[in-house]
Amino acid sequence: MGRTVALTLACVLVCGVAFAGAVFVLMPGTRAAPVSASPTPTNAPPPPTPTPTVPESTDEPLPGVDTPATPPPSTPVANTGTYECPGYSGIQVPVPMLLTDTFAWGDDPPYKVGDGTGNINWRSNPYQKPSWYMWLHSLRWLGSGIEAGARGDRKALDHVMAIIHDWVRDNPYSWKGDVGAWEATMHRTNVLLCARQAILTGQHVSKLPTQYAWLDKALVDHAQFMIVNWSGRSNHGTDESIALYGVGCTLKRPELKTLAVNRLTEAITTAIDAQGSTNEQSVGYAMFNYLLWGRATTALQRCGSSPGTVISQRRAALSEWLALATKSTGELQQVGDAVRQKPTGAAGTALDYVASLGKHGTKPGQRVAVFDAGYIFGRTGWGETRPFAQESTYSIRYGAARTLHGHDDHTSITYSSHGRDILIDPGHSGYQLDKWQAWSKSAAAHNMMTIPSADTTSVATQLTRASITPTWESYSLADSPAPGITRKRDVLVLKDPDLIITLDRGQATSSQRYETLWHLAPGQQVTVQSPTSAIATSRGAMTYLLQIPYRQQPAKDGITVVEGQQDPVQGWYYPDIFHRESAPVVKFSRNGTDATILSAIVPTAPTEAVTYRTRTVAGMYFVDLTVGARTTTIRITQDGRLTRIN
Repeated sequence: MGRTVALTLACVLVCGVAFAGAVFVLMPGTRAAPVSASPTPTNAPPPPTPTPTVPESTDEPLPGVDTPATPPPSTPVANTGTYECPGYSGIQVPVPMLLTDTFAWGDDPPYKVGDGTGNINWRSNPYQKPSWYMWLHSLRWLGSGIEAGARGDRKALDHVMAIIHDWVRDNPYSWKGDVGAWEATMHRTNVLLCARQAILTGQHVSKLPTQYAWLDKALVDHAQFMIVNWSGRSNHGTDESIALYGVGCTLKRPELKTLAVNRLTEAITTAIDAQGSTNEQSVGYAMFNYLLWGRATTALQRCGSSPGTVISQRRAALSEWLALATKSTGELQQVGDAVRQKPTGAAGTALDYVASLGKHGTKPGQRVAVFDAGYIFGRTGWGETRPFAQESTYSIRYGAARTLHGHDDHTSITYSSHGRDILIDPGHSGYQLDKWQAWSKSAAAHNMMTIPSADTTSVATQLTRASITPTWESYSLADSPAPGITRKRDVLVLKDPDLIITLDRGQATSSQRYETLWHLAPGQQVTVQSPTSAIATSRGAMTYLLQIPYRQQPAKDGITVVEGQQDPVQGWYYPDIFHRESAPVVKFSRNGTDATILSAIVPTAPTEAVTYRTRTVAGMYFVDLTVGARTTTIRITQDGRLTRIN
């Protein structure tokens, strides 16, 4: 059975006062378990010609998550009394590899997990990766063989059924002691249901042959496991409820259907709130939840249950939320555990509008929104006066402390402008408990004031003030990331010229190191020109990063740049969980009991210069900022509030 190593899998791989054109501001009123593994390969990977498919991050919210390629239909589906096979998460292994008991997932080499007869070593984990191990136990990798069997390929069907039967024999109920098998239960349940359908279709029979009676018993065991071990009101629990409903529908067990419907009814108002925010603290998982709850609706309708009205209402709100969370580049904000991906548009919705870059669908009714769950999404427009992709978009995080798929990103900003990403989130490094995951979730991986000298923790952050006008927005945020330390951030976002100003203030009872970090997109060269300015250049584009003296004079080494550093980790970006790229981080630093850092992030065309001058009038501080031929004035009041004067 191999040795036991401890792993933690939290929701593993299952597992959006206004003036014209703005929005009314709504002010905000891990599971650990062991996994058995055999880390030493017992045989060499075969060199098959076929290659396994790896899910594309643009097709799915997260690699391996079971998400349909298109959203569920907007109109009710017919009641056929059946449960439709939901697919295989895009991780199918080609049939020739299946016939040799070879498994592959992600970017690791294929690995022969069995002896070629369907007798699998279910403790295999050669790469010591929890996701690899969980997807082995999911059986999703058998999809190509199941589909071939449904088309009449008896050899393929017999072999995948041998593998499924081997799993059932080697992992008797209850498999809760093995976290990989546990976490994969709802995925595996769907595979069993798909396999059952393939048997009926491939053999042209209406009743399951007696030789497969074990399969129905296994489905009952899986249903019982999900009844006893429901994951609750998260995407994982929702996926379980859909699979439970599938067993009830397929085996004509109305009590299972009723329990699944009750759980879905209980979960929807927690999973998606009335404003459309999800409880996952992740834009990627918000996209997943939108599609997941659509799949739940379709499953219920197809097997004769009413989904009610709440699911459709909450999904409609989430669709608007996701539209606002889409950048001008056409991709979703990578906030929380999220890979680089485009939204999946449902016909006629606001989500369809942003997915098509404004070509069709319904334009969202607001361009800026503040959500009680801790999200601010804004943009300069929807392509009314300039091309859609040339609008500027941003996000700001605040709210409750980190949970589920969230990061320690409170007060952090992302920003896209001039058709490109300016300030980025580090992305999603995957589920391996290592230094990369620790960094990607940490404050140091986000665009915010950090205090690396202090033992900071995840805390709630308050949005204390918000103002929205046609040409600028300002926000004030505050929290206490460590005992004896307070942190405040004021943010000003401008349109024409498009730029961001922040004022960070930290105060502590003892001397600390304060660093305001600016994470830039990969492929840029950063030149530090002085203690107050740096310029990032790439492919003819430029971004000015200014540390404007205010109350404190920057030190001579007040601006530093880090990229591709491994110890400690800093200066990286994950477009998906399989790939990591180096990316520059610009640091504005202070030492002392308190710090005041005034920053300006100014993207420009390559021919535009940026200059500024400062002045004090009646106790208020003014910055006259010139970008090319345009000059604007920013006022800072004594309490730190930022406003645009002209």
